[in-house]
Amino acid sequence: MKAIICHEFGPIEALRLEDRPDPVPGAGEVLIDVHAAGVNFPDGLMVRGEYQVKPPRPFTPGNEVAGFVAAVGAGVSGLAPGQRVVAVCGIGGFAEKVVAQAERVLPLPDGMDFETAAGFMLVYGTSLHGLADCGRLRAGETLLVLGAAGGVGLAAVEIGHAIGARVIAAASTDEKLALAREHGAELGINYATADLKAELKRLVPGGVDVVYDPVGGALTEAAVRGLAWGGRLLVVGFAAGEIPRLPLNLLLLREGEVKGVFWGTWTAREPAAHALNVSRLFGWFGAGALRPHVGAVFSLAETGLALSCVMSRKAHGKVIVCPNK
Repeated sequence: MKAIICHEFGPIEALRLEDRPDPVPGAGEVLIDVHAAGVNFPDGLMVRGEYQVKPPRPFTPGNEVAGFVAAVGAGVSGLAPGQRVVAVCGIGGFAEKVVAQAERVLPLPDGMDFETAAGFMLVYGTSLHGLADCGRLRAGETLLVLGAAGGVGLAAVEIGHAIGARVIAAASTDEKLALAREHGAELGINYATADLKAELKRLVPGGVDVVYDPVGGALTEAAVRGLAWGGRLLVVGFAAGEIPRLPLNLLLLREGEVKGVFWGTWTAREPAAHALNVSRLFGWFGAGALRPHVGAVFSLAETGLALSCVMSRKAHGKVIVCPNK
């Protein structure tokens, strides 16, 4: 098979497309013929050696895939060759074939194509867990989403809207804000041309109830200054490249909360709750409440370009790699 190989931590440009032996599923594992793989910010961080997880080198990055089951290992039930599936594999996804743990493989719902599926689980799973489990977002509350046109940001906009919240999208271009409005945002703030703190005070004098923050940097403090009494800041990631330092008096004065959102570890620790969230997400998708936006599709040989698009925050919705493209 062909696979993208990271020989040493470093620049994305050092990734290579190489021939590798086909993987073989062991006990409790599933071999998947990959038709599409989602590209996520942590994939780029992992290649650069900047992520919490540092796999032994060489390795193939790529955390989520969709395709057909090619084979199953001993002890696997409920999955069979030829079945359409989506999987969170951790690493190995940017390849023609990948092995995943059976418990991380799910049959695809009707009507979900491979490209959509490959960009679904991480962003929608993270956003639902963040908003519902960590942020306790309720209908009628106000949600501010930073980086609202990226993968997790756009998913958060849609989920916030589905929950019944009033959603304010914040992004760096008017084009990105227009996309967020198409997916359920009521208001938009271009933080490249306007002051986020001042715009929040103008648009929501009483403050926002929940801030969904996958960006970090200077935007975090400005968003916290716009929290309502009892508001919640959800720390999702640091796409801006800077981990912010917060004056804690801002939280004290609002009885505010800061909550970290680490979906991957949570799914392993709380599999039953994760299964309920997946069922809820698939239900929303089937009802048309979630409309995943695939902004760009790249070939396997173009994986470096796909990662660079995400890492430079140029992505609109999800970026996908298709080995058969």
